[in-house]
Amino acid sequence: MNAPRYKNVLLIDDNEIDIIVNKKIIEGEKFAEEVSSAASASEALKMLNASAGKPTLPDLIFLDIMMPVMDGFAFLDEFEKLPENITKNCKIIMLSTSESFKDLNRANKSRFVYKFLNKPLTEQVLAAINV
Repeated sequence: MNAPRYKNVLLIDDNEIDIIVNKKIIEGEKFAEEVSSAASASEALKMLNASAGKPTLPDLIFLDIMMPVMDGFAFLDEFEKLPENITKNCKIIMLSTSESFKDLNRANKSRFVYKFLNKPLTEQVLAAINV
């Protein structure tokens, strides 16, 4: 049995069903030891600030683009303002149901985004992630 590739993963998505499904896939594939979730970008920012310098800081963040109030791109703007001990240790993968080249290009301009993936997560997608 393989050890999980990541210690902590954070799911940021306003869709509760997407969080449940993605969490089950991540846990089922033993992709991460711990999976936490935030139902909004602002909740996730609070969690990240509280985890700074702690072992609970996520190695990998799956970030939904389309969320009310603060979308994934607004989250990235705020993420950039966080202390370096957070931003250098958290890799971000953006998730979207959109196949918009505009979103893809915008995501690729962020130095914090390592991949842009279409929802839903699958076992094959997780196997191909190497950040």
